[in-house]
Amino acid sequence: MKPVCVLGNGQLGRMLRQAAEPLGIQVYPVGIDAEPESLPIAQSVITAEVERWPETALTRELANHPAFVNRDIFPRLADRLTQKQLLDQLNLATAPWQLLADKAEWPQVFSTLGELAIVKRRTGGYDGRGQWRLRANETDTLPDECYGECIVEQGINFLGEVSLVGARGHDGSTVFYPLTHNLHQEGILRTSVAFAQADAAQQAQAESMLSAIMHELNYVGVMAMECFITPEGLLINELAPRVHNSGHWTQNGASVSQFELHLRAVLGLALPQPVVAATSVMVNLIGTDVNYDWLAQPLVHLHWYEKEVRPGRKVGHLNLSDSDHPRLAAALNALVPQLPQEYASGIAWAVEKL
Repeated sequence: MKPVCVLGNGQLGRMLRQAAEPLGIQVYPVGIDAEPESLPIAQSVITAEVERWPETALTRELANHPAFVNRDIFPRLADRLTQKQLLDQLNLATAPWQLLADKAEWPQVFSTLGELAIVKRRTGGYDGRGQWRLRANETDTLPDECYGECIVEQGINFLGEVSLVGARGHDGSTVFYPLTHNLHQEGILRTSVAFAQADAAQQAQAESMLSAIMHELNYVGVMAMECFITPEGLLINELAPRVHNSGHWTQNGASVSQFELHLRAVLGLALPQPVVAATSVMVNLIGTDVNYDWLAQPLVHLHWYEKEVRPGRKVGHLNLSDSDHPRLAAALNALVPQLPQEYASGIAWAVEKL
């Protein structure tokens, strides 16, 4: 089996490597400044855990690698302008939007999009960074350099947020996990809940939309699609051409994790429909020191990234899975006194979903 080089050596690359070990597959998460001659690049399949990267000796070599899967798709989806244009091209529902090119456009923006505008940098920006929620009297707070480098969307009064994680193989076959319900606070994913059986209508709509995107792009591997729930159906918020934070529950809640599924897809291995037999909850650990007392809970699986703990930084996650909802709720509630106070609301949200 060919080795896999993963452009990017953060936690996603680490978890891809962990998923590969039982299969006897060598995975090399590599930083963008790595020396190409130190890696088995010529013999490898190339994938990425990041959508954007600067030009370095490594990325210049990879740019011409014939086995760099999805190479030309990454820049298209990393730019929110071209990502939105793709959704419009496919007639897929998304929040009304436009390019924000000049300050003089604001009256027309609010006239067209409504009283709340969501400004997003075209490239970069994640976990709430590079985004602004603005009303008509707040536009002066937007930095001047944003004009021409941002899109602006209509603020959506959504009922909830869900994501769909799916995969497409080289042969065009697709498989999907059940929809995941997500809670974001200050733009950062805090908690996810995935049921073995999702709402049938929402699941069907989401699978249809993500299938259309992956087929149009001839995409291979795992892709995640974040959506708003509205009374009219799902609206696509953003796409991620990679394994995704909201799919971390699959490590302990599905027969095949999103990380193994991605490796199977890019290597041309079998892509069976993952089996999900129970409800799963994922709690992101953000700027929080590790506490091994969490392991006293029999349902808790700790995934620690061994990163320096800093405010706002994702340093790990906890997965819990059980078909017995009262037992799952009890395990979640038992974590509350073992975590900083800011986790209580996210855990209460998850318990309420059960």
